[in-house]
Amino acid sequence: MGSEMCIRDRYKAVYSLAEQLMEAARKDDQAEFDLFYGQLKAICTDNENTEKDHPEQWETLADFTEDLEAALVVYEKARGKALAINAKDHLSSIGLSMAKLQADLGQNEAAIKSLESAQVSANKIEDKQLKAEIDELLESLLAGQEEQ
Repeated sequence: MGSEMCIRDRYKAVYSLAEQLMEAARKDDQAEFDLFYGQLKAICTDNENTEKDHPEQWETLADFTEDLEAALVVYEKARGKALAINAKDHLSSIGLSMAKLQADLGQNEAAIKSLESAQVSANKIEDKQLKAEIDELLESLLAGQEEQ
């Protein structure tokens, strides 16, 4: 029960910081955003390579990383951690998030590869909305490739 409680507390901390980051962004309060981002980053780095390390915290950190190239690096780290524990749900959502950033950066081939990988992982999960989002973005990017 003790380790279960620890895991739940860790998730609560990450989700609480995510909510605070969203609120700071909504208020356009960069100082508050930076403070909460620093706290989330500290959780990730403190837990890295320990039993507390989990792709969820890294994915959340990447979600709030403002520099797109830096966010991709963090998503890649989250992806590696998800692969290590075979977390299909995280692999799917991380792949979709990476693909969106890659597409925004004009890296369409990389985005397609991320989506194809996410699609394979998504075959093993329950989240139909996530599956649909992956399929729609992949379809859109492939259609854009055919037009060129």
